Amino acid sequence: MSIEGKKIFITGSTGGIGAAICNKFLNKNCILVLTSSSDEKLEKLKKLYGNKHSYYNLDLSNIDNLEKKMQIISKEHKDIDVLVNNAGITNDALLLRMKYSQWSKVININLSSNFIIIKSILPSMIAKRNGKIIGISSVVALTGNPGQSNYTSSKGGMISMYKSLALEVAKRNINVNVVSPGFIVSSMTDQLNEDQKNNIMQNIPMKKFGKPEDVASLVLYLSSDEASYITGQNFHINGGLLMV
Repeated sequence: MSIEGKKIFITGSTGGIGAAICNKFLNKNCILVLTSSSDEKLEKLKKLYGNKHSYYNLDLSNIDNLEKKMQIISKEHKDIDVLVNNAGITNDALLLRMKYSQWSKVININLSSNFIIIKSILPSMIAKRNGKIIGISSVVALTGNPGQSNYTSSKGGMISMYKSLALEVAKRNINVNVVSPGFIVSSMTDQLNEDQKNNIMQNIPMKKFGKPEDVASLVLYLSSDEASYITGQNFHINGGLLMV
């Protein structure tokens, strides 16, 4: 795929899916601009990937601070080819018991940060009339999930926002798409007991969880020139759990 040497901005680069995405691009000799809210995690990334790449501490929950940091990043990196908004959190509770702080933090990190980041990077993509913007949503954005009204709202909002953005920038040769994973092997699934895993598997036709690499492979393809006629789409990777 024609992705060699391009510059890729990735949020949430220290998680399972984030790390798999990083590795896919590294294998194509891409230059990475990586973010995390932890200096400790950023140091680990530097040791892992080296000084060829760039690393930034971004607190996605602090919108004012995020705007200031993104102004710096957008000035230092006017040649970003691909933007991958992968960062996200959960903070679960039934709606009747959910505190506003739980709601607002999840919405800020999972949705509002996308708005700030895209708005900062988009002008340079428009100027060069080329770019790829990819967001990582979730299967539960379409199915709903008890105790996750904040999370499902944030991920559903992402899908709607990216579709609108795709319409706005299509004439500028900028592709905007969403990838919505189902149950992917992660620290979260590691915490499930066998009964819980079996109950989930009953609803997955392929009878297995996905791998982070399954998501990363699609992100890589959507970032390439071969995907130049794909925009405004939400791609499901869920083993058949949801077919729409």
